[in-house]
Amino acid sequence: MLAPERSAEMLEAEQMILDTVRKLVKEKVEPRAAEIDAKGEYPKDLRDLFAKNDLLGIPFPEEYGGLGSFQTYVKVVEEIAKACASSALIVAVQELGALPIMIAGSDAQKQKYLPKLATGEWMTSYALTEPTSGSDAANMRSTAVRDGDHYVLNGTKVFITNVAVADICIVFAMTDKEQGPKGASAFICHTDDPGFKLGKVEHKMGIRGSPTNEVILDNCRIPADRLIGNEGEGFQIAMKTLDKSRPGVAAQALGIAQGALDFAAKYLKDRVAFGKPLSKQQGLQWMIADMELETQAARLLLYEAARKCDEAAPDVTHWGALCKLKCGDVAMSVTTDAVQLLGGYGYMTEYPVERMMRDAKITQIYEGTQQIQRIVISRALLGK
Repeated sequence: MLAPERSAEMLEAEQMILDTVRKLVKEKVEPRAAEIDAKGEYPKDLRDLFAKNDLLGIPFPEEYGGLGSFQTYVKVVEEIAKACASSALIVAVQELGALPIMIAGSDAQKQKYLPKLATGEWMTSYALTEPTSGSDAANMRSTAVRDGDHYVLNGTKVFITNVAVADICIVFAMTDKEQGPKGASAFICHTDDPGFKLGKVEHKMGIRGSPTNEVILDNCRIPADRLIGNEGEGFQIAMKTLDKSRPGVAAQALGIAQGALDFAAKYLKDRVAFGKPLSKQQGLQWMIADMELETQAARLLLYEAARKCDEAAPDVTHWGALCKLKCGDVAMSVTTDAVQLLGGYGYMTEYPVERMMRDAKITQIYEGTQQIQRIVISRALLGK
């Protein structure tokens, strides 16, 4: 079932937002992208720019300062990722870290956190992965023990995106290890809470402008009212979050693919070899045609998945996995072909396609690997 048609007012608002984003990307993001990657620099100036232009809260409910549109949100992430995948994560991770509160938070938690996250006054992050539990998220070993009107958290989280620049972090920990997945709970930690410590900084192949850190919970003591939902609901909250965060990763992947395709097409028209532009070589025309085919197919899947998120469709898990799988694979294949089309120049940092190829790889890994997406998809058709 397709989502209901959006009103003319909603479509007009979306177009205005996208026009603004394209202008910002052209004038502010694209000129900074290579430097951000080379220096491994978190672009705080761009974060402030996105916040000033109300881009951080687009998928948030309107009553908390957002637009309430996943369809607009994925298009914004896509536009930014065309120029800089690291900068696109500023918007995408804000949605990821806010989702558990949107999905299962109390009214008091929503009122306290969502407005400040929507404006960018506070930034957020999401800590699920551990050294022994990546794809096997239910195998987490971090613990949360109730102590009066507080919880005390202990454990280690790894590969946590943007936590070094966040004000809050959604942390998952076991409140009852005997219950397996049903013993996990979700908490709102403030990054300045006693016992919340940043561990090592990861040095990565791509998305180098987005800091990735280890988080160490060392008797991290937080008020009990920072529990999201009830004890034992953490794993369910985590999975529902991924259903709606995977389209954000897919949007990042799609933007990377489109950026590489656009650059390669322009290069083929400008570059002359054997007495004519490379764009006149039939073999290269076929490569570009295939890149366009896959990118457009991925876009249709993504936009449908975003519509499913907006209507809270019962099969949103299935569509989230479909779009993440397709867009991630397309990002990797299109950027690889873009490097090939530029030949030796494609391998050089002077041109953006090598960076896009490095950035693309992570979209096949985080928010659930491509192998995990295939399991999710097959279960929807065949059952467990």
